[in-house]
Amino acid sequence: MTRIGRVERTTKETSVLVEVDLDGTGTVDVSTGVGFYDHMLDQLGRHGLFDLTVKTQGDLHIDTHHTIEDTALALGAAFKQALGDKKGIYRFGNCTVPLDESLAQVTVDLSGRPYLVHTEPENIAPMIGSYDTTMTRHILESFVAQAQVALHVHVPYGRNAHHIVECQFKALARALRYACERDPRAAGIIPSTKGAL
Repeated sequence: MTRIGRVERTTKETSVLVEVDLDGTGTVDVSTGVGFYDHMLDQLGRHGLFDLTVKTQGDLHIDTHHTIEDTALALGAAFKQALGDKKGIYRFGNCTVPLDESLAQVTVDLSGRPYLVHTEPENIAPMIGSYDTTMTRHILESFVAQAQVALHVHVPYGRNAHHIVECQFKALARALRYACERDPRAAGIIPSTKGAL
């Protein structure tokens, strides 16, 4: 049974196509026009072992906000679609990832209930290339809203903005990978006492 999500989202501001295969090998083809964001989505696919295609054309003549936000919304929707009824998955996943002086701790619950807790060091550099570092939280908010997952992301320390953001995406990739994987002891079972996620 394939677990593939495909979402196309078109507005006056952006045109987005996202396709994700949860049981892939980490093959990534990403183009948003925002170099550092492409790099982060590449980390998400490769470390999550998700096959990930993202093609976004946005109003970059204004700024990167709509492009980044709408891509994250479509990504969350594609993940939700790919998960289907969530039978037989582990549901919970967590991972701690260091990147030189920075550390990210990520825990996810594929609960069907969107909730985000996010902390990172204050006063990090405002820009990484054309990427506004305040968008990291907004990416996670947008993803959570559409994927309908509970996500806790904590970066207790770090100095370099690139490292602070990148370790979050790497840890998110691994946590999602572990949560999405099939539990051989729970085949066909929805991992909830409610009977639905």
